Parts: sequence; structure tokens; C-alpha cells
Amino acid sequence: MYKGKRVIVLVPACNEEAKIGKVVERTDPDLIDTLLVIDDGATDATARVARDRGAEVMSLGKVMGVGAALRAGINYARRTEHDLGVIVAGNNKDDPSEIPRLLDPICDQDYDLVMGSRFLAGGGYGGDMPFYRKLATRLHPWLMSRFAGKRLTETTNGFRAFKLSLLDDERINLNQRWLDAYGLEVYLLLKVLRLGYRHTEVPCTKIYPPKHVGNTKMKPVIDWWSILRPVFLVGTGLRR
Repeated sequence: MYKGKRVIVLVPACNEEAKIGKVVERTDPDLIDTLLVIDDGATDATARVARDRGAEVMSLGKVMGVGAALRAGINYARRTEHDLGVIVAGNNKDDPSEIPRLLDPICDQDYDLVMGSRFLAGGGYGGDMPFYRKLATRLHPWLMSRFAGKRLTETTNGFRAFKLSLLDDERINLNQRWLDAYGLEVYLLLKVLRLGYRHTEVPCTKIYPPKHVGNTKMKPVIDWWSILRPVFLVGTGLRR
């Protein structure tokens, strides 16, 4: 437990056998109760490597999408009575040693959702971050701030912690198929903001590996639309 809270780390992963072991090894087991890797239809040894390193593994059986994988992990976390969920990337871009930065505002100040921001003082990013990602990760917070009514510096970073009790609110509905790709995390953040829950940002680091190693599975047009879609649909009231 961390400060009296049961914590689960959720790691969606698809074909990350070269990186998932490092993610598991870098996560301090004394900080958390459960490290769950959600195998999103991997065709390589992702599940085996994660399990060999000591993680629990949930295999979806086929590629469902990162949002669907997270939804499955969140449902598991609620069934097993964890209090807080932390999302960590399966491709080793996040620094698990920074997890306490996310948890402390929830445990000490009763925040509901805490976002890691690479753009705050004390945060940063390194490696071969693609130019279009640099542009998009600044444009998206600017746009979402307009719909949320609050200045945001980070909205697309998955690295975050939140109270699982948020999902008791029927106005937050993760069980929508249009959230199966990259939109679920944006949807959750925007709903938290618009419903008046307590949100804050903390500095974090994001490291992009060299291009030849492969630093993203996102398709620039299709998947970026999946990230933009919740902003427009929820922001305008077309979807709830």
C-alpha cells in the first residue's frame, strides 16, 4: 500500500518484448500492490517477458486498442478493490520512479486525478521525439483548455494517477467502443475537468528512444483523430 491506499499500475502493451521487461524492473514493488500488464494481442513474447519479471498479465487474445486494454485493466482494478490506478507506458518512455509524484497529491491533498506533464518546470523529454508529436502535444492542451475551462500543459501523456472511485460516477462512461483506441485517456481527463473533480499536474519526464528502435505505434492521421475526437464530441455535448 502507498499511504494507506491500494495501488495498481496498469501497463497496456502490444509487441513490446524488448521493452516491457525494463518497465517491470524499473517499477518499485514496495510502492504498489499490483503491476498489471495488459497484453493487447501481442504476437511476440510480451506476456512471457512481463510475467517472468514478476508482473501479473492479462491477455486480451487479440488487438483491441490501448483504450480497450486500459478499460479491461480498470475493470479488473475495481473488481479487486484497489483504490488508485496509475497508467504507465509499456514502451519504457515513462519513469516509474516518478510514480510518487502522481500519488502524493491524491493521498495528501485529496486530488482526484493527477497528470504527469513534461512541460512543467522540473519535467522534460528527451530522445528522438518526432516533430509532429512535438507540435501535437502542445496544440492538444491548448485546444482542450478551451473546452475544459482550465489552463492545461499536458493532455496526451498517459502517465497519470487517479482515484478508481471516479468510475462510480455514472456520468463517466468508459464502456464506449469509440474510446477503444487512444481516446479513452483524453475522455477521462476531460470528464474529470468538466464535472468539477479535483485535477492537478506534476512534472515528469518522457524519453523517446532512437528512431531505429521504434518509438511509437501511433498512426499520425487515424490515431491522432482518436485523440482529438473526445475533445470535440464531449466538449460540444454530442457524446457523454
